[in-house]
Amino acid sequence: VYFNQGRYQEAEPLLQQTLELTKRLLGEEHPQVALSLNNLALLYLNQGRDQEAEPLFQQALELNKRLLGEEHPQVALSLNNLAFLYLNQGRYQEAEPLLQQTLELTKRLLGEEHPQVALSLNNLALLYHTQGKISRALELLEQGLKVEERNLHSNLVAGSEPQKRKYLDTISGSTNTVISLHLNTAPNNPRAARLALTTVLRRKGRVLDFITNSQQILGQQLDPESQKLLEDLNATRTQLANLFYSQSLDPKSPKLLDDLNSNPTQGANLIYKRLPNLPLKYYQQRLNYLSEQANQLEDKISRRSPDFRTANQAVTLEAIQTLIPANTALVELVKYQRGSPRYAAYVLHSQGDPQGIDLGEVKLIEKELELFRLSIQDKDTPTAQLKQAARQVDQRLMDPVRQLLGSTRQILLSPEGELNLIPFEALVDQQQQYLVENYRFTYLTSGRDLLRLSQESASQTAPVMLGNPDFDRSAGELIANQDHSNLASADLTRSIDLSTWDFSPLPGTADEVKEIADMLGVDPLLGGKATESAVKGVNSPRILHIATHGFSENAPNQELPTLYDNPMLLSGLVLAGFKQKRTGAENGVLTALEAVGLNLSGTELVVLSACDTGSGRISSGEGIYGLRRAFVIAGSQTQLISLRKVQDKATKELMLAYYQRLLDDNMGRTEALRQTQLDMLKDERYQHPYYWASFIVSGNWRPMGGVGR
Repeated sequence: VYFNQGRYQEAEPLLQQTLELTKRLLGEEHPQVALSLNNLALLYLNQGRDQEAEPLFQQALELNKRLLGEEHPQVALSLNNLAFLYLNQGRYQEAEPLLQQTLELTKRLLGEEHPQVALSLNNLALLYHTQGKISRALELLEQGLKVEERNLHSNLVAGSEPQKRKYLDTISGSTNTVISLHLNTAPNNPRAARLALTTVLRRKGRVLDFITNSQQILGQQLDPESQKLLEDLNATRTQLANLFYSQSLDPKSPKLLDDLNSNPTQGANLIYKRLPNLPLKYYQQRLNYLSEQANQLEDKISRRSPDFRTANQAVTLEAIQTLIPANTALVELVKYQRGSPRYAAYVLHSQGDPQGIDLGEVKLIEKELELFRLSIQDKDTPTAQLKQAARQVDQRLMDPVRQLLGSTRQILLSPEGELNLIPFEALVDQQQQYLVENYRFTYLTSGRDLLRLSQESASQTAPVMLGNPDFDRSAGELIANQDHSNLASADLTRSIDLSTWDFSPLPGTADEVKEIADMLGVDPLLGGKATESAVKGVNSPRILHIATHGFSENAPNQELPTLYDNPMLLSGLVLAGFKQKRTGAENGVLTALEAVGLNLSGTELVVLSACDTGSGRISSGEGIYGLRRAFVIAGSQTQLISLRKVQDKATKELMLAYYQRLLDDNMGRTEALRQTQLDMLKDERYQHPYYWASFIVSGNWRPMGGVGR
């Protein structure tokens, strides 16, 4: 554990004790002694103590040969470790034959498709890369990456989502290698550029892509077993959510633990107002049980259909390029390691080779990113000060990218890391113009999203409009029909702190939903009708619009650290009856975890008109774990989401203008937002980016067609 955490000073005495104890108990001539020698040598290697590491690696190699024979996987491992030491020391002539022996031995013993073969190929490629033999290095990297892709494909069709992510982590080293080779050693080599971007497209957002495809395939299968798997998984997710947010348990009940076990829909408020007399271990036991149950169901779903294997084919640059429209570019932002973490960008047009550029150290970029985010979320930040912060970020990120874009103004943008949390539209170029004035941005998790978006068909089911929930649900639609003229809507935001239970009605959401519903010719769900069950009961509406309070919790309660393993429980929407005693499986909170189970196949647009609906926990290579991810998996084509707190009145006006352009003018889903933002920029009331740059469009940018008056 200490070794993996980089706590080498604490690990060293323990590894030395292990070696001595193994020798005493098992004798000098034992495979476990060789293993202990190897582990201690690896520690020294990571500390840069090469002279101490070398004799230990050599002893381990000779001991393994004597005890296990020349043809054994442990011998191959020892050869590899010694070769890596020589590689680090620049002793290339000594490293090369050992790496070649390792590769041939691993192939003979484990087969051509084993992960260790990929590791050997990649290590040999690293040797040639270091020596400047780029063609040979690329040839070996291509072979190693193909083996890793085949193994990744096999591992995606089994196991739970956390297991899939962990497997992807095991091959992150080769992603760093191929990006670094291109950007820092062979920046003008088209073969290196194509290999680097192909690797990014095959790995970035891969788990999200697989889960989305598999859930949609399974949802279309009508056999009872498939449907029951989905129903059981959705029920388990609801139980997990209720454990976090419901209020219905009596801590004095002697049957409390029995009730938890016999009726899993009952739960307790673990984070917000957790009942103090209820032992924490009962919550943890129940949560662990439900989490494991969910993981098992995810595994069964992954294995369920042979169609999953064909839906999980490796992506190619050619396939992506055919889906990029004219005058449009895909911009993939990536994070990679070269000593310290760095950001980079790849630009791909519908024709030609990709181009890449290093953007600099993550810590430097994210320092300026934080200043920009703080500036834009405060409407009182002076415009000059905000533009200065926005310009600094633009110089780091988009200035270099613009060199590769040429005259292209329409951008399909796939951010990475903290870059997921900023509106690129509000960055400022060298002419002191906001980028929204000259560029159109559509956000993707990865360029591979284009494959899924190209295959989607539109639902013909009527839109569903839901807003201004009655959080007390004490009198039906009372709140929806009240006169809210005395409320200062201009000062209200659509965010809450669930721990305070103190949040106001949102009159702007009632007016917003009524007017949009009138445009669409449907009856809105307001007040007491704006329930969690109403959302869960939707069946592929053409549009789903939810206007309410949203939340995204990023600061976990340190008392309950083990309960935050699933970030999809930390984002959600608050609906009718939240303050009321829960009945059945409904508690008035729709978490991202529950939203994953919605039936939105064919839904062309989901509008989450609330605060922080595009926020969540960042996962390297997988985007944001929150509502954005949930509504993608549920099947929706496009999501209009917010990156921070949004003001009630301004949001209402933005939404009404957006729908007018979307429906009356048949604008694309991205262009309708851009034109709305440009109009707000001209309005003295809303020209601060706090108002117009809160929302982004993620997913399909094209016009919807066939919807409206």
